[in-house]
Amino acid sequence: MATLETKYLGMFLKNPIVIGSSGFTGSVKEIVELEQAGAGAVVLKSIFEEEILMEYDHLVKNSNDPLGSMDEHFDYLDLKIKQENVTKYLDFIKEVKSKVKIPVIASVNCASAHEWAFFAKKIAESGADALEINAFIMPSDLEKTGVEIEKMYMDIIESVRNTTDLPVSFKISHYFSNLAHSIRKFSETGIYGITLFNRFYSPDFDINTRKLLSTNVFSNPAEISEPLRWVSLMSNRVSCDLAASTGIHNGESLIKILLAGADAAQIVSTVYKNGKGVIAEMLQDLEKWMDDNGYETINDFKGMLSQARSKEPALYERVQFMKYFSDME
Repeated sequence: MATLETKYLGMFLKNPIVIGSSGFTGSVKEIVELEQAGAGAVVLKSIFEEEILMEYDHLVKNSNDPLGSMDEHFDYLDLKIKQENVTKYLDFIKEVKSKVKIPVIASVNCASAHEWAFFAKKIAESGADALEINAFIMPSDLEKTGVEIEKMYMDIIESVRNTTDLPVSFKISHYFSNLAHSIRKFSETGIYGITLFNRFYSPDFDINTRKLLSTNVFSNPAEISEPLRWVSLMSNRVSCDLAASTGIHNGESLIKILLAGADAAQIVSTVYKNGKGVIAEMLQDLEKWMDDNGYETINDFKGMLSQARSKEPALYERVQFMKYFSDME
């Protein structure tokens, strides 16, 4: 009978399903239920670097003090706000750790290497098993080059690595001029893992009200194509673990991403859409498929369909439709 145990970020997981940072993982009750439903690990709801700045801005706008007076108290307020936000998050980590046995991965959503890096040490002291840095720098600054933006990511990694020995994973987007080079470069910094890819707020327009809206909050199964391609391309070519995120909605997609070479699969949207029971369904499908194909462990087939192990590696880099559309009338 197949065993679903695997290793990710230096930790042993009972299976490769990791619940990504979301509303589900911002509640102790929900996390306990996710563990009972079969999750192998959870990434806690992120604490945002920008939360500190927004809260400070709120205090300034609602203060009766003149602006000059507020400026004099900036250092005090800055420290106080940081302490309050961090304390809440650290207490949350401690409570979750006291309630579940599965690995608990803390999460920081950031876009700079500023003072927030001290969070990492505090997070480790609170008992988190690992830290995921969800980093994104919007490449919209016309004055910054791709090299400069990549350096900003490297600075984030260096800042955290210099602060803690906690296993660190880096969750990134595909917005890089040479994604393969960037992924490999990040993997060589000493981090334990890279997650491909983070999911963003996507804007849309309401043509009747002429207002900005959000769209595509949840992923759909077709979106697995992007992480599937890039996990396949980078598997066996990086110096750390790889996790996949986005579009993994059922047992078949879980199997696919493991065949590509992923060490873990982050899921969120399918749990929102189908309920926590989908976790057990995905694991049952994986176990049955392994039994049917004679695989005893995940390592027996993980990465089997990666580019590095393919006899036709060029197929993984094809991006243009040739035959399909040319055959259509």
